[in-house]
Amino acid sequence: MMKTIEGVVVNETPFRENSKILNILTKEGIIGVISKGCKNIKSPLRLISSKLTYAEFTIIYNESGLSTLKEGTILNNFTHIRTEPSLIPYSTFVYITDLVKQVIKQCSNETIYNIYISTVKKIEEGLNPIVLMNILEIKMLDYLGCPIELNACVKCGSTKNIITINPDIGGYICSSCHTNEIIYDEKTRKMLRMYYLVDIDSIKELKINDYVIDNINNFLTTYYDRYTGIYIHTKKFLESTLDY
Repeated sequence: MMKTIEGVVVNETPFRENSKILNILTKEGIIGVISKGCKNIKSPLRLISSKLTYAEFTIIYNESGLSTLKEGTILNNFTHIRTEPSLIPYSTFVYITDLVKQVIKQCSNETIYNIYISTVKKIEEGLNPIVLMNILEIKMLDYLGCPIELNACVKCGSTKNIITINPDIGGYICSSCHTNEIIYDEKTRKMLRMYYLVDIDSIKELKINDYVIDNINNFLTTYYDRYTGIYIHTKKFLESTLDY
């Protein structure tokens, strides 16, 4: 059956002399595709058969095995992401692709794909890649089954006198329950909640001070280490490129 899918190549594996096996992240999950002869210089499949290519792919669909790639059209080259000298947009793109690939294996859901594509497009528009990465990270926690408690004290359930948030115990802490936890200020707490609630497609600009951005990124790094069981080495590379 001939089928057209939209997606991003998240893995490429050499196959025989001139072909590749591609894993394409789509609204339906990850679809395995063989791209025959794509390593030949004159192959019409050459450009669309590389990792991080965002395209519309026409395939002969095989529900029980590898599908076969027939043709494709690149939807966005992500020129800004690929050419920005700092490498942060590209490193962020690589990391969130690896993260979403892991999430969608655990919970295949069209919304995950939509959040991912919306995030990458906003990074391509030149908006802060670290903020967008963190927005995606906090939204992915729902699908990983470990959301942050952002409505009440995680210890007692009170909604009053919230004074900090703790990545080790998973959410807000009120003044009555606070012991020796690090204090994350009100701006950081409010922005973290806004990250969770915001519709990524509606974002036009991001005016957030560096202190809050760093706080949230550090919080989420600790939270992911504590609760998700996911280790992605590209996040460590990304962190090494940041200037705290």
